[in-house]
Amino acid sequence: MNFYNVFCRMKILKSILVLLLFSGALITNAQTIQSWKVTNLQDYVSKSDSILVINFWATFCKPCNTEIPYFETTVNKYKNQKVKLLLVSLDLKSLYPKTLTAFAKKKKYTSQVVWLNETDADYFCPRIDKAWSGGIPATLIINPKTGYRKFFEDELKPEELEKELHIAITAIRIK
Repeated sequence: MNFYNVFCRMKILKSILVLLLFSGALITNAQTIQSWKVTNLQDYVSKSDSILVINFWATFCKPCNTEIPYFETTVNKYKNQKVKLLLVSLDLKSLYPKTLTAFAKKKKYTSQVVWLNETDADYFCPRIDKAWSGGIPATLIINPKTGYRKFFEDELKPEELEKELHIAITAIRIK
């Protein structure tokens, strides 16, 4: 084998390696959407030391998908103050995981997305908030350090979210 053949094979191998590495990076950037029960959500909240914005939404809900981009932008502004956004999908089981994952990728959602694997709203809604009828969009904002907790069963406008986050961040510990 002459030098030219070795050089060509090395270039081909290098190209293949770069393609494999690049495709691996794309795969690892794809979000894995976990299936959670309401008890998993309760555990997540109880173990968190961050201010949580938990948004309940579905792919078919236009107001939900209108507010998620500005939720992500707003929460990102406060990430240094330990604010996190969790997007909890209430989509049908038939959409999990393939359609839900593709939807979140298409919309470029960057926050953690989980699918709530519950079908009985009479069971899971009161565990989120006693007054929740099950309507979406719905948002729960919690500051575990101060005891601040507020639930919204409606679309939040950007200025409303900003105001509520400011209150949650500056809240004094509730005794």
